[in-house]
Amino acid sequence: MKYFKILIISVLLLAALSISCERDDICPASTPTTPHLIIDFLDVNNNDNPKNVFGLLIIDTLTTDTLLVTDLNIKSILPGYGFISESTILLPLKTDANTTQFVLFKEAEINDNGTEEDTSDDFIEGNPDVITINYSREQVFVSRACGYKTIFKNVTLTIEPDEDNWMLSRQPLTDNQSVEDETTTHFNITH
Repeated sequence: MKYFKILIISVLLLAALSISCERDDICPASTPTTPHLIIDFLDVNNNDNPKNVFGLLIIDTLTTDTLLVTDLNIKSILPGYGFISESTILLPLKTDANTTQFVLFKEAEINDNGTEEDTSDDFIEGNPDVITINYSREQVFVSRACGYKTIFKNVTLTIEPDEDNWMLSRQPLTDNQSVEDETTTHFNITH
């Protein structure tokens, strides 16, 4: 009789556990989450043609005039954007602030400063342009398992002027640009 009571309690407990776990308790990988800002680079002479940016390096801040390679740690280079050639980029926007800033180097390369063996004085050469993205944030409920995602409203992108801008113009794809998904381009930049 004692074993029968333990068996019944175990079965009831197992049944209660299986009922409390629902299908939506796991967030599927296919569920859209907080979207990235999509920028297409276009040829300044023909705005219909995509144009690769060669030697593209993207970092989140520029703290000095000469950027030493040792300053570039794994956290400051945007993953997937270290010395590549691309005509489309996806930039993550901060979900805890209304502004995100990036430095985009064109034709970036490492200068070893004449000391090939000593990497502590290596620095980045290239043409850096700074972009500032301003927006307002809105939290949107996705599901119980996935929680909330952030969408960005009234998005503006500014190319900070310098002596040698390689980014020449920018154009939002819609008035009152928002970033709610990753299905279409949000801004075009000519170079």
